[in-house]
Amino acid sequence: MALGPVKKVVLGSVAFTVFWILAVFPAVPFLPIGRTAGSILGAMLMVIFKVITPEEAYDAINLPVLGLLFGTMVVSIYLERADMFKHLGILLSWKSWGARDMLCRICIVSAISSALFTNDTTCVILTEFILKIARENNIRPEPFLLGLASSSNIGSSATPIGNPQNLIIAIQSGISFGEFVLVLLPAVLVGVFVNALILLCMFWRLLSDVKEEKDASVEEYSTVHQISLANLSSSKSLESHECAIPEPASSQSSPDINRDGGHSKNLKNRLSELDVCSDSCALTTALIFVILDFKDAGPCLEKVSYSLLVFFCGMFITVDGFNKTGIPSSLWSLMEPHARIDHASGIAVLAIVILLLSNVASNVPTVLLLGAKVVASATAISPGEEKKAWLILAWVSTVAGNLSLIGSAANLIMCEQALRAHPSYTITFWSHLKFGVPSTLIVTAIGLALVY
Repeated sequence: MALGPVKKVVLGSVAFTVFWILAVFPAVPFLPIGRTAGSILGAMLMVIFKVITPEEAYDAINLPVLGLLFGTMVVSIYLERADMFKHLGILLSWKSWGARDMLCRICIVSAISSALFTNDTTCVILTEFILKIARENNIRPEPFLLGLASSSNIGSSATPIGNPQNLIIAIQSGISFGEFVLVLLPAVLVGVFVNALILLCMFWRLLSDVKEEKDASVEEYSTVHQISLANLSSSKSLESHECAIPEPASSQSSPDINRDGGHSKNLKNRLSELDVCSDSCALTTALIFVILDFKDAGPCLEKVSYSLLVFFCGMFITVDGFNKTGIPSSLWSLMEPHARIDHASGIAVLAIVILLLSNVASNVPTVLLLGAKVVASATAISPGEEKKAWLILAWVSTVAGNLSLIGSAANLIMCEQALRAHPSYTITFWSHLKFGVPSTLIVTAIGLALVY
């Protein structure tokens, strides 16, 4: 896609900047309306400025993703009512050597769970449990929450079902499930280990000062004040970009990805089938829980974070409008000659472009935008490099979610739940960036060495 008309580019950039600022700084002094209202404002500006039409805005909203999030939230609420977190706490605390050991266990469990059930689902279900663990040990939950979100992002890159961009790559490339796992699993294992090591180094003193609890304290786990998942609403501040929040991830396709209309339509149909499958599974599971509970579901449904779902709607529209300005594709056109995967410097440039675009335009649109182009560039160099190019894109676009707070939906889900907990805890954009930048760069580099 070529760069759009000047008016469209300028106004689209203004709308996206408004959204980005409010996503990063939801309580900004001149407009302290929060992330959810900020995402709605960004979406409305895209339509008012005629960057996209109202019809295109409606089409940009990914209903299957919203259904998946809603179903997962309902399931999580019923699991909490059934004391699932109490039993999980006992399991993870078994023969624990303290807070540092607990952090490592959380990283491992998060990575495995995200590879099987997606990173967003993992953060929805485990954030409350981690907040309880932190309260029980009288410790700031920051290292545990960062470990949850970052390990979920890294772990989700291990399988085609770990996140939406991996599904896209698996479908477009034709790489089998087994081959996908075989190539990326070593990078994931090392990445989770290195990421946990960075967390331990950054929070060593904090974790060392924790007074260790006796095993008997675990028996009191269920008495801890329950944290409502529903209070994910966004009044003071909250989410962000996968924006990412919510793996978010937008599933809109970019017109310049493949100019073969039949292929693009076929890809869209196959992606829709996969989305609907996960959406249906989540909603069906939620309905089963409602029926088995055999009580009025109203109180539980009131706990659902509807503001989070609204945030994603606005985010989908805003990101789609920004992509239609042609700015992301123009950036790639500028960098493409320097991003060849036949030498180390080219891979480094490609990784930087993917990292930046994934945090600005979101990782799913980035994969849709760059997928065919990166592979075409690799094939021109050597026909055997095609699968390698796809897997590099899968690895970097997923780990990119750890760079900033708005880099992935998992980050935003974690952040919002912590913010709405009682007592609440805020992870700021800058505090996340201090951990996210070194972790992302180091883990990305190590993974690339293993994948390539």
